[in-house]
Amino acid sequence: MTKSVNTLSELDKKPVAVSSDAFFFEKDKSKSILVLGVGNFLMGDEGVGVHLIQSMDTMELPSYIDILDGGTGGFLLLNCFECYSKIIFVDATMDGKEEGTISLIRPKFACDFPSALSVHDVGLKDMIEAVYLMENTPDLHLFTISIAKVEPMTTQLAPKVEKAIPATITQILSLAATLHDQFT
Repeated sequence: MTKSVNTLSELDKKPVAVSSDAFFFEKDKSKSILVLGVGNFLMGDEGVGVHLIQSMDTMELPSYIDILDGGTGGFLLLNCFECYSKIIFVDATMDGKEEGTISLIRPKFACDFPSALSVHDVGLKDMIEAVYLMENTPDLHLFTISIAKVEPMTTQLAPKVEKAIPATITQILSLAATLHDQFT
């Protein structure tokens, strides 16, 4: 049974994992923080950002957090960066660190990214450079989870990568609370 949201006030009460551009025009996001998971769900560990968003979708989250499965959207996600002043996103990286290692960086240019950002690195790096050319640049935070390999045509995560999801969510919630305090 699927529960539908009938009114905007109901939508404001519970964070929603969204996949529709219309959502970005239905709600005032001036004091909201977007958590954006990116990656290819069908490429094993490369999809950890999407898996993380799916986990967060089952949680009771603060009302100031919106979550979005960005998939491999690349430039199609630019409208999100126009709507939110603070964005936390999550992606896999092949940076040579131990599998499941969680890192937080503040990306401004492609050179700020780890040396080997998973299979969609060009699109994501280019998107970030485009964001910094926009008139109003959001405050960006990138959590990366280190992976050892990309395995096509599987949705399974390596045990260490899967184990990193709850710890990353804890760090995201802590950072989001700190960022939310900056609004007041």
